[in-house]
Amino acid sequence: MAESTIADADAAGTPPVARSSISQAPPVAVVDGWEVSQRTSDAVLTLSDESALAKVVVHGPEAGAFAGAMGVAFGRATRRDDGVLVVGSSPGEWLLIGAPGTGAALEAAVAAGVDPAGDPAGDFVTMVDITHGRALIRLTGAAAPSLMAKICAVDLDDRVTPNATALRTSVAKLVTDVVRDDRPDGTRSYLLHCDRSSGQVLFDAVLDAGIEHGIDIAGFTAR
Repeated sequence: MAESTIADADAAGTPPVARSSISQAPPVAVVDGWEVSQRTSDAVLTLSDESALAKVVVHGPEAGAFAGAMGVAFGRATRRDDGVLVVGSSPGEWLLIGAPGTGAALEAAVAAGVDPAGDPAGDFVTMVDITHGRALIRLTGAAAPSLMAKICAVDLDDRVTPNATALRTSVAKLVTDVVRDDRPDGTRSYLLHCDRSSGQVLFDAVLDAGIEHGIDIAGFTAR
């Protein structure tokens, strides 16, 4: 029914609907221009597709005024007051994750900090909106580290990878950015970010690894 409704809307000349590379668990609706699952779950371990979130990658000098303005070092992440998550994904590279449809605004905010002369400090900065080219899923629950241990070799113990840790590694044999982004109540939560073409494979691998923990699919909620 959802697919039919979307097709009819497109034929009527309304804006196109964006779709993740990951199949959406019913019920499905269009929210902020994206087809998303609205499934609810009270499971202690959940997996959700959050590919609808805006994703902008920024490249610039790994040290200096611009890096300082980004406010987060390589291997770390921070959530700004406006809700945008800033991830130091590699030296001289940052990933900005914001609400659906805010990619242009995220780019504009970065551009506003670099004037035409290249300041601050002559930094050369580039940015690309990769929202539609990447998949983003969220794994939430106390059992998340146990699940991840089955498909990822990184030690996710608190002493090694505390909250706000960011790293790029292999998850289910796929190159994946892993960002620990715990819920406000302290519940363990991870964002897994990979190429769009690998999104469904990664999603299914995490689901399979979580069967023994009672994992369930939860719908998208823009946080």
